[in-house]
Amino acid sequence: MEYNTERSHLNMPEYGRIVQALVERCKILETKEERNEMAVAIVDFMGQRNPQLRDEENYKHKLWDHLFILAGYDLDVDSPYKITTQEELQSKPKPMEYPKLQGDFKFYGKSILQLIEKAIELEAGEEKEALIEVIANNMKKSYNVYNKEHVHDDVIFRHLKELSENRLDLTNIESLDKSKIYYATNKNNKNSRYNNNNNQNKRRNFKSKNNRN
Repeated sequence: MEYNTERSHLNMPEYGRIVQALVERCKILETKEERNEMAVAIVDFMGQRNPQLRDEENYKHKLWDHLFILAGYDLDVDSPYKITTQEELQSKPKPMEYPKLQGDFKFYGKSILQLIEKAIELEAGEEKEALIEVIANNMKKSYNVYNKEHVHDDVIFRHLKELSENRLDLTNIESLDKSKIYYATNKNNKNSRYNNNNNQNKRRNFKSKNNRN
């Protein structure tokens, strides 16, 4: 009985020992014409055994790459594609560049930076002012959620100025109705306080009624 530990190493076990044996056979064929013909047949067979690869982009190119991996890059055949070298496969990918916020403003998120850039591009007018109001409101909400504390408007103005690299300065926009900024937040806070007070009054009335009884 032959054990797997005694057999030759499988470079890609998912293709099985049959495909590996065909590749080894292709490597020792005498003429390049015979090797080319067999290589094409092996690639077609690999595609049949792994039909899920057909859903991927450039799956034929991938199959030829796999053929050379199976052969340990020791296969003299003509490939219809540029074959990825062993060095390229083993090289580590370049580190991804992540967007960085200035200073300690990471809690504002990338979307705020995108909105700021959009506002900078707009010409002065109602559309620009409306977008600035949206930016300021969202900045205050993000600040309150992250820091769990109330933030004064002048802090948001200063942060907006820094994030925009002094290109958006609310203190210099006289036409902007700053009373609209944070209106929704303040309104929600008022409603919340009203509901809390209302609930407290109900509890006091309930206790007073029970005491009289």
